[in-house]
Amino acid sequence: MGSLFGTDGVRGLANGDLTPELALAVAAAAVRVLVAHDASHRPVAVVGRDPRASGEMLEAAVVAGLTSAGADVLLVGVAPTPAVAFLTGSYGADLGVVLSASHNPMPDNGVKLFAAGGHKLPDDIEAEIEAAVAAGAPFRPTGARVGRVRVADDVVERYGAHLLGAQPTRLDGLHVVVDCAHGAASHVAPEIYRGAGAQVTPIAARPDGLNINDGVGSTHLDGLVTAVRETGAHLGIAHDGDADRCLAVDATGAVVDGDQLLAVCALALRDRGSLRDDTVVATVMSNLGFHHAMRGAGIEVITTAVGDRYVLEALRAKELSLGGEQSGHLVFSDAATTGDGLLTALHVMARMVSTGTPLAELAAVVQRLPQTLVNVRVGDRAAVADSREVAAAVAAAESELGDAGRVLLRPSGTEPLVRVMVEAATQDYADEVARRLAGVVGAV
Repeated sequence: MGSLFGTDGVRGLANGDLTPELALAVAAAAVRVLVAHDASHRPVAVVGRDPRASGEMLEAAVVAGLTSAGADVLLVGVAPTPAVAFLTGSYGADLGVVLSASHNPMPDNGVKLFAAGGHKLPDDIEAEIEAAVAAGAPFRPTGARVGRVRVADDVVERYGAHLLGAQPTRLDGLHVVVDCAHGAASHVAPEIYRGAGAQVTPIAARPDGLNINDGVGSTHLDGLVTAVRETGAHLGIAHDGDADRCLAVDATGAVVDGDQLLAVCALALRDRGSLRDDTVVATVMSNLGFHHAMRGAGIEVITTAVGDRYVLEALRAKELSLGGEQSGHLVFSDAATTGDGLLTALHVMARMVSTGTPLAELAAVVQRLPQTLVNVRVGDRAAVADSREVAAAVAAAESELGDAGRVLLRPSGTEPLVRVMVEAATQDYADEVARRLAGVVGAV
């Protein structure tokens, strides 16, 4: 059996790679691994999904897997991934399951698991679940011990109250366009932003099961840019399919990426005395301009590997309050156990209102350096990591760039590729250094 879990759960072509049989097996295995089986404890699992059509099929399979392992199921229906994480803790459930492929196109889907409290699973627990899937189902309760299913009827109210309780400032007078990606945020986000006081113009908020992420959302910003300009809104917010991230555009239509949003939020928390240890967590892909901005503000940056799970691990290990990725996954650990695009948007908009400052001016604290990324196909990723020639070329490039640039070589976790990333003072310079390093890597 190959590796089952990727960087964010089990994901693949629905009914192709990710079959109902596999979804059932993963759900049943999760109960066996995460919950001790004894007569005094009847486990409960929260199950939610994004609106893609295959979610209906996979939800049925997951429910069958959970109940066949003796867990009761609380169905929350179509809901953002961070809502399911929150509800797993709020309902006191033993685990949470989300059926979503995030920003992937509609034919894909995924199974994402949360432990009690709404926390993402560590690698060792995922490995145990994978082994349990391979081993089959040694435990199948019968009679009254088979799990039961009920539907939650207070999802939006409960999640909305949680977000509005964590909202720093009301948003009265602010006009926002919200691109919901025809995804899980389509009903929830406009309602919550209006509840926070904003004037809301929703777009891409009519999911039909087939149109999720189809030319809309955080990976396709053109429609949002146009809508912001046409309506004269103060900003636009773009969610992905499961709303665990967001990107933004300012009133002129300029894109505000995750590094800039993270900087805006870090400064807001610091000014309120809520940025613990005046430290923020980011990944190795964060632009050097972000690091310069944080250094100038007296904020320390802890850097992790790419992936919000590693940001979460660092936040928990260091007991810090804020971290995030360039992609727009931001984690406010005092209020959430995972990335939450709606919570991020509320914090960004609150900063605009409390300071009376347009988003363009707030985001300008990060002067992004031009960045070039080249994917180099290689025969042996380990040989590249061990190559003296590659190490010497990287050292020479870093010396040449100095503090005005950066080099990062990162092997792909799934393909025979090494990603060569270079930041420099100009795009032409970044391109030239990246091409030079790619040639050395490719020759190994």
